[in-house]
Amino acid sequence: MPDSHRALVTEALEALGVTRWVLSLHDPSFPGLPGEDVGRGSPYSEGAAHFLAFARDLGFTGIQLGPQGQTTAHNPSPYDGTLFSRNTLNVALAPLTDPHGPWGALLSADTLARLVSGMPERGGPDARYHWACHSQSQALQEVWDTFRRERARADAPASIVSLARRFAAFREEHRAWLEPDALFDVLGEQKHTPDDWRAWADSLDGRLFAPRPGEEAGAEARIRELLTLEAEAVEEYAFRQLLVAEQHGVLRERAAGWGLKLYGDLQIGFSPRDAWARQGLFLRAYFMGAPPSRTNPEGQPWNYPVLDPEQYVAPDGKTPGPVLRFMDARLGKMLSEYDGLRIDHPHGLVCPWVYRAGSLDPLRAVQGGARLFSSPDLPDHPELSRYALVTPEQLDRSQPRHGDGWVKWLTPEQVRRYALLFDTVVRAARERGRAREDVLCEVLSTLPFELSQVMARDGLGRFRVTQKADLNNPADGYRSENVAPEDWVMVGNHDTKSLWRLVGEWQWRHILRAQADYLAWRLHPEAEGREAFAQQLAQDPGLLAQAKFADLFASRARSVMVFFADLLGMPETYNAPGSIDARNWSLRIPHDWARQYAQRLRAGAALNLPQVLALALRAGGAEARTRHADLLVRLDRAASQLRWGA
Repeated sequence: MPDSHRALVTEALEALGVTRWVLSLHDPSFPGLPGEDVGRGSPYSEGAAHFLAFARDLGFTGIQLGPQGQTTAHNPSPYDGTLFSRNTLNVALAPLTDPHGPWGALLSADTLARLVSGMPERGGPDARYHWACHSQSQALQEVWDTFRRERARADAPASIVSLARRFAAFREEHRAWLEPDALFDVLGEQKHTPDDWRAWADSLDGRLFAPRPGEEAGAEARIRELLTLEAEAVEEYAFRQLLVAEQHGVLRERAAGWGLKLYGDLQIGFSPRDAWARQGLFLRAYFMGAPPSRTNPEGQPWNYPVLDPEQYVAPDGKTPGPVLRFMDARLGKMLSEYDGLRIDHPHGLVCPWVYRAGSLDPLRAVQGGARLFSSPDLPDHPELSRYALVTPEQLDRSQPRHGDGWVKWLTPEQVRRYALLFDTVVRAARERGRAREDVLCEVLSTLPFELSQVMARDGLGRFRVTQKADLNNPADGYRSENVAPEDWVMVGNHDTKSLWRLVGEWQWRHILRAQADYLAWRLHPEAEGREAFAQQLAQDPGLLAQAKFADLFASRARSVMVFFADLLGMPETYNAPGSIDARNWSLRIPHDWARQYAQRLRAGAALNLPQVLALALRAGGAEARTRHADLLVRLDRAASQLRWGA
């Protein structure tokens, strides 16, 4: 698309008061080019660069990435990935074959071609994922072997000398997390239990970085022994981390040149690697999960560790304790890598829902859980009283304990204490020059009073997912007329159905007319002609989908987000929460996405952004239509060109 299209979109966004227009896209979903694809997407590939250039031309101001930590061969969920180590499945292999690139030719072109050609053409997403894991391991082993061999030469090439220098600096700067993360792999291989340390949890190796009293000297000696005996494995681990870190740096430079901010995902969970290395920070008797809610009535037992409140601050009550130091280290790394942060499930930082660890029925346990800091006198959770920040008189017993109104009121001092972890995020972002709007709070079905007070203090909004709106409840938080300027509004996210699939379901269930009436009320302010517009929407599902997008831009929100499947007209679901399915976390943008997107545009089955922006502007009424008459003509012309090629 020409620069004129981007300029047109930018002008329309400004007219609508939208300052952030962000595309949500996880790493595995990026498209690859045929000669570089081993079965999984990477944001650092050439195929990704082509797609991000397209996003720039669509006027996007930012890209929301998912968590980018290391996943395992049996669990591709990014929300179970590592917190410090980056996912080496993201290393783009093709640049490592370029003798003139920043890494030199560490990988042979023949090896890359062999791995690409071996990708399974049949089989499900699990087969492709396993091939990607296998291929990446083989390729990176060759890369490491080449680097070691070339580095040892007396006449090592200048590119290798430079790379070795950068590698030494990288290892020194990140030693605090590189060594524990590498030793986790070393011990897993030694004990034949990669990615699972529970079998050796009761040994000294199971608590090297959280020794019991009296074990400190033995743990330190064992760490030194492992670092010496397994020096090559530790060094290789660090080298792979260097590669993915440097490729991320290239992406940041490219994105900045295109005017695109990169948003990271501050996941609430811990990988097995992080749980092992940081187990001293956690409560032992409780896990974190999701309570029953409107969209998930059963709740979800996540089995995530819970940070120990008694380690937030030091015994003096003033200086940071181990937990806050951990948060500072994590945020310092993330904010050096991203322009903003999405806080995944901020409830976990403010008022986590906890349930007993070790239960034979985790689902029942999570349903009978409680909020860590809001349970002063529960007979089934007496242990939680020591962490309570409220008194029994501040609770509304008519509400379920997971209800948003369980806590009735708070003092400013109580709000401050609830916000201790959350404040580390806001403070770190502010100290590094991030705008308030670049901290995103993924609040969906539930907004406990405690969390609402913490967010309000910092002027932060929540997520509004309009496909979930209850059209029979005017006060429903997902309805676009209830969106506040500081909120982030979207039709769906990575955990919802594609809008295009949903519209088909609405049609099949004969509820399309209800959606049409609501959207006509939102987008056609004058009573005259509204019924005809509603009928048009009800009879044209593609137009109704465009109107659903327009509803976002017609809201008061300054920030609008779209998931890639909704943008491109893809009907598949990326992740079905609470389900174990190989299709989860696997949906990819195909190689020929540009052709497919153009075809879907012609069929009215993908986001036609100029058409959507024109609908949103017209929702401002006669005065807005007059003020933006010229802009509307140009938007209509651009929309027609995308739809009809005219």
